[in-house]
Amino acid sequence: MLQRVGRRRRRTVLALALSACSVACGSNTIGFGVDVDAGSPASDGHLLSRPPKTAPALPAATGAQPLGLDNGRDGVIYVPPGLTGPAPLFVLLHGATGSAEGITRRIDAFALADELKMVILAPDSRDRTWDAIRGQFGPDVAFIDKALASVFAHVPIDKKRVAIGGFSDGASYAISLGLQNGDLFTHVAAFSPGFVIPGATHGKPRFFVSHGTADKILPIDRCSRVIVSRLQKRGYDVTFREFDGGHDIPPAIAREGMTWIAASGS
Repeated sequence: MLQRVGRRRRRTVLALALSACSVACGSNTIGFGVDVDAGSPASDGHLLSRPPKTAPALPAATGAQPLGLDNGRDGVIYVPPGLTGPAPLFVLLHGATGSAEGITRRIDAFALADELKMVILAPDSRDRTWDAIRGQFGPDVAFIDKALASVFAHVPIDKKRVAIGGFSDGASYAISLGLQNGDLFTHVAAFSPGFVIPGATHGKPRFFVSHGTADKILPIDRCSRVIVSRLQKRGYDVTFREFDGGHDIPPAIAREGMTWIAASGS
C-alpha cells in the first residue's frame, strides 16, 4: 500500500487509512442494516453486468492484455492458456496509491492464474484510491461494471466462481461491493481490509479474510476482527486467516485465497 511513496504522501495515505478504520472499525459498525435511500451515492454500488446465458467462445488470445477502457489509468485482464471451458473470475483490486500492475505483481497473480486456470480482472481506480474511502461509491463502480461487461462478452466465466477481492483499500472496497453484489459475486477475498461502506446487501457470498497481527496501518483488532465478527453474526460463511506479520499479503496467504476461489463450486 505504501511502497515507493514519499514521506509526505506516505503520511497522507496513513492518515486516510487510519481515519477510515477508526470510523468504520473502532465504532464497531460496518454498515450492516443501514437504510440507504434509492438514488443516494451510497446506493450506487450495485453492478449491472452479468455473464450471458450463452457463454462466448474461448478467446484466441491469452495472457495479459490492457482493458483498453481508459488512456490513463486503465487496468489489465489476464486469460490463462489452456482453458477448456468456463473459468473462475477474480476481480482483483489494488491498495491506495497502487495500480493493477502493482497488485498482480505483488501476489504473483498471473502465475497462480495459470496454475488454477483462473481469469484475472485487475482494474485501476479512477483516482489514487477507490472512491469508497470517502464514504460513498462513485465512478469506480461504473468503471468496474464496464470492465466486467467486456470480460463477460469475450471470456466464458463460471457463474459459480465469480470473485472480487483486493488488498488494503482494495480489500475494503471488495467487501463493500461483494455485500451489495452477492447476486453476482459468489466469493470475496479480502487481504487486510480496514472498513466496509454501508449499503443494501444482496445474495450470500462467501468470504476469505486475512490480516497480519502486527499490522500498524490497519490494526487487526479494530479492522478485520471486527469485520469478520459482524459478517459471521449476519450468517455469512467466513474463512479467517491471521498471520504473523504487518500490512502485507504473504505468498502462502495469496495462494490459499486464490485456491479457495478456484476450488469452490467446481
